[in-house]
Amino acid sequence: MKIFQKMLTAHKIKVFQSLDKKKFRQKYNLFLVEGNKIISELKNSPYKIKEIFSIEPSELSFLKSETHLITERDLKKISFLQTPKDSVAVVEIPETKFLQHPKIQIILDGIQDPGNLGTIIRLCDWFGIEQIICSQDTVDLYNPKVIQSTKGSFTRVNVFYTDLEEFLQKSDVPNIGTDMTGENLYQYHFPEKFNLILGNEGNGMRPNVEKLVSQNITIPRFGNNKSTESLNVSMATGIILGQIFSKF
Repeated sequence: MKIFQKMLTAHKIKVFQSLDKKKFRQKYNLFLVEGNKIISELKNSPYKIKEIFSIEPSELSFLKSETHLITERDLKKISFLQTPKDSVAVVEIPETKFLQHPKIQIILDGIQDPGNLGTIIRLCDWFGIEQIICSQDTVDLYNPKVIQSTKGSFTRVNVFYTDLEEFLQKSDVPNIGTDMTGENLYQYHFPEKFNLILGNEGNGMRPNVEKLVSQNITIPRFGNNKSTESLNVSMATGIILGQIFSKF
């Protein structure tokens, strides 16, 4: 790894700061990854690092990417974190791909919160689920908050955006939905292959998506007063996946 001491130009700072918005990530075909620990996850992944800006470049010596030693002041200018970490990597957005015939796919219908998407990606990585299918209006994978909350799991889980209705109509495996009135999760026998659909944080699945569901499941409440209306979508995902994989 070659290390260069470099002042960040005003133009580069402006470009990097703009990458918090999807339209500029698409324009430059770039996104940022922050922190040496997450940056190190890029080594054995399909992602190509364009350059790294770091106050601790020696910790990334195993990477062959061009690395620039910068000041903490400059790091703060390009970081999206309230407390910037040690490094920022500028990474190219790869071409999207679709994995054929995974056993279990997570389907996200209009998830808006970056933290929820990031946590769901991390859960899929933990349970070995290779692909998440997202509606076009689901929060962007390369949103800085999504990338940060995945803790590097975005390098191991394929996230594909498409027209959900068209995808579900063509799917040759059962579409299993999640709502408050479905079959008890702990009594349901999951098929060998299926799509698990999780809806928007406030509204759940859209009616046109729900029409394509073959079976809904629900997580039963066990508390005495049962006053909690619903679970956070990423929390619900963790509970459901835990139950599914407890049978394996």
